[in-house]
Amino acid sequence: MTSGDGAWRWYAAAVALVVIATTASISLGAAGPPWWRVPLALVDHLPLVSVDSGVSEVEWNIVWRIRAPRVVLGLLVGGMLSIGGASYQGVFRNPLVDPYLLGAAAGAGLGAIVVLTVARGATSAWSVDPVPVVAFVGATATVAVTYVVGSARRDAARTGTTLVLAGVAVTAFVTAVQTYILQRNAEVVREVFAWILGRLSSATWDDVRLCLPYIAVSVAVLVAMRRHLDLLRVGDDEARALGMSVARTRLIVVAAATLGTAAAVGVSGLIGFVGLVIPHVVRLAAGASYRHLVPLSFLVGAAFLVLADIPGRTLQGGAETPIGVVTAFLGAPFFVYLLRRHRFST
Repeated sequence: MTSGDGAWRWYAAAVALVVIATTASISLGAAGPPWWRVPLALVDHLPLVSVDSGVSEVEWNIVWRIRAPRVVLGLLVGGMLSIGGASYQGVFRNPLVDPYLLGAAAGAGLGAIVVLTVARGATSAWSVDPVPVVAFVGATATVAVTYVVGSARRDAARTGTTLVLAGVAVTAFVTAVQTYILQRNAEVVREVFAWILGRLSSATWDDVRLCLPYIAVSVAVLVAMRRHLDLLRVGDDEARALGMSVARTRLIVVAAATLGTAAAVGVSGLIGFVGLVIPHVVRLAAGASYRHLVPLSFLVGAAFLVLADIPGRTLQGGAETPIGVVTAFLGAPFFVYLLRRHRFST
């Protein structure tokens, strides 16, 4: 971002993209009213507004109870993964890290596997779906272990390298435990992989209510810390010389990004490339300053995931393509292009 006076243009474009993505996603689907009637139905349900949308009560229930929570959850998850990725890239000064760096994905996957293995299809009898709850606990616990291990050395406060290495080790261990459990419970492999590949298709308003408080707190903290991330860009010693507590800043950012990422993963499964690619797209377009990169990453990531969900639920009629497959299909080639065409900086 070269000029603060022109920042509003990027925010306006990002908000417009979110509005377009939301409208398109909630209007399209294999069942329900024609797409052009859905915006009229939404307007008709506003207070003090009456419009003849031609949408029946049954069709409106499809829009509100099936499509709407899926879209809102996609906005929250996509935005959280993107802002989490941008924050991790800033705090570790590494453009190739993502929100799963310290083991959040592995911990969430282990939690889901444990529930699906123990419950064996009986989760529907629970008053609250235990899979996202235990996945959230697994993700936060794994990252907490990683942080404790990575901060054991005295020099851990000076660099994020120790945390990254600890994340690799803890992730490898947790993944080994996952494999061990799956080998002895082959009957749940299909269900586990359906969760691992992302599952916006089962989104409900309960999922939205479950993750919203954690994501809201996480986003608020990360936005508040964006100027500290700009200081970290120049190096730990330089940031410390400017009066910033590097260790405390790293802890706050990692804790906030992990909290939101764990909540997102708990309700959506593992969705790759969003937290890795979107911050780079925003950085190339709007500049490297975290003052604008952090909030813009949330908006663009939210729009991207909602748009990416459209082909997965419309191109095959009644069949569903997991959202994680779609994001990988779109994100992997684009990231290869970015690697070849641009030099990354944090």
